Amino acid sequence: MTIFALSSGPGISGIAVIRISGKETSKIIKLLTGLKMPVPRVATLRKINKINTSELIDEGIILWFPGPESYTGEDMAEIQVHGSKAVIDALHSSLSDIENCRLADPGEFTKLAFQNGKINLLKAESIADLISSETEIQRQQAIKIMNGKSADQFNYLRDKLLKILSHVEAKIDFPEEDLPNNILDEIKNSSDEVIIKIKKILNDQKVGERIREGFKIAILGPTNAGKSSLMNHLSNRDVAIVSEIAGTTRDVIETHLNLDGYPVTISDTAGIRDSKDEIEKKGIKLSLKRAEEADLKLVIVEANNPDFTDVLKGLLDDNAILVINKSDLLKKNIDPQIKKINHVLISIKENKNIEKLISKIKNNLKNKFISSDDILITRERHRQHLQQCLDHINNFNQKKEIEDFDKAAEDLRLATRHLGMIVGKVDVEEILGSIFNDFCIGK
Repeated sequence: MTIFALSSGPGISGIAVIRISGKETSKIIKLLTGLKMPVPRVATLRKINKINTSELIDEGIILWFPGPESYTGEDMAEIQVHGSKAVIDALHSSLSDIENCRLADPGEFTKLAFQNGKINLLKAESIADLISSETEIQRQQAIKIMNGKSADQFNYLRDKLLKILSHVEAKIDFPEEDLPNNILDEIKNSSDEVIIKIKKILNDQKVGERIREGFKIAILGPTNAGKSSLMNHLSNRDVAIVSEIAGTTRDVIETHLNLDGYPVTISDTAGIRDSKDEIEKKGIKLSLKRAEEADLKLVIVEANNPDFTDVLKGLLDDNAILVINKSDLLKKNIDPQIKKINHVLISIKENKNIEKLISKIKNNLKNKFISSDDILITRERHRQHLQQCLDHINNFNQKKEIEDFDKAAEDLRLATRHLGMIVGKVDVEEILGSIFNDFCIGK
């Protein structure tokens, strides 16, 4: 089956790129142009016609990539035409009329590249991350993973485990033979090294995932303290409804920001107070759940009436900034006890000290996003496989001590399998769907 899709963005543009991949690619290009195939990897101007009527669709550039020297590893072509909806629709319609030629699924071109051995699974994921990156730090992380350092590290650890497994299996095959001391020492040293390295990778404060998914900031506080106004101000647009009526915000409202190159997701939450309204109570419950998940909490209260319930006091930990709003209405000095808490006195209405608050947020971001060349985990999938690998190596060590080598070998095989699943070295069909469905169509 040959597949095709629009690989450039939808909408009106100067140029649109339609990608085709499969064994019938050369036949399709000949049908569209009525001419022989262009020279490989040379941009060639061609008239592109409808399949059945030979009516001209557009004049554009053909790029021909014979397999296996192509992105997918198959015969592949890219057609560059003018980016109008009418041109794209006409070309798509003609391609659909060709037998055994269909529209590609999301991520199918990259999935073919993985299945044909052109890239590993980590690189496939980093390509998706690069396409969806919105900030500089996200772009840099995706490029680092694409360069293969993470895959090299995981393959190195996997090779270590395979070497240990070969020694253990030799002992199983020849039970009457004692393993030499140098082999026993190598097994112990190698397993200890793998354990230390995996623990170090796991102890990364989830920086990779924070960069990929965004730093989570939750705005919390009592009703009418200015939570929605603060969110709108930080977003530079009206994301949330602002009203003097208490309890306007009942659900969690989110917006994504680029704050000096750092990806941020800000959540405006329902006002925390005692309420008999069932819907509002559910909103408050969601607020507290979002507080637990947040990397930083902005607890906002009114300057004249700092309504500190026990719940709000419990939110003021090391990952919280107390925001005292409506300083323009302040009639007396702030309570000395409140001054001891990490706080910023602001007035959203008069745009006072907002920059100081943003500066505090940025400093918190910088501390969380310490740049490191050792960032290897960017998805929860990686973390789970590494943790399971570590568990199996620990089980192996326990069984090895009592010389239960048959069961110990199985733990090593499972540990090796989990490392392999990160880079795609084993049968990973069950996870491919979830990974490639996150791609856009045409990639």
